[in-house]
Amino acid sequence: QLQLVESGGGLAQAGGSLRLSCVGSGFTFSVKAMGWYRQAPGKQRELVGGITSGGGASYADSVKGRFTISRDNAKNTLYLQMNGLKPEDTAVYYCSVVVALQRYWGQGTQVTVSS
Repeated sequence: QLQLVESGGGLAQAGGSLRLSCVGSGFTFSVKAMGWYRQAPGKQRELVGGITSGGGASYADSVKGRFTISRDNAKNTLYLQMNGLKPEDTAVYYCSVVVALQRYWGQGTQVTVSS
C-alpha cells in the first residue's frame, strides 16, 4: 500500500538548520509532484512548498529563501532543507502526494525551534 515516511525532525536553535526526509513507497514516486506541509499547535495545516516531477520547486512566502525542497527519484526520497530556522517554524511537518485523486499524508515529524 502507499506509504510516506518522514524523518529528520528534532530540536534546533533559532538560526539553525534541519533536513527532513520523506520516503515514498507503493506508487511511482518519480512521476508525482510532492508537497511539504506543516501544522503548528492550534493552527490549520499549511503548505510549505512543493516540487514537480521534473524538480521545479515553489515555496510559501514565509519560507522563501530559507527552505529548499529537492528530490532523489532513485531513492524515492523527498527532502526539505531548512536553514535560518525561526521559532515560528515550530510545527509538525508532513509530506504529501495525490494519487488517483486521493491525497495521502505521512505520519509527520516534529520540528521545534527554540529562541
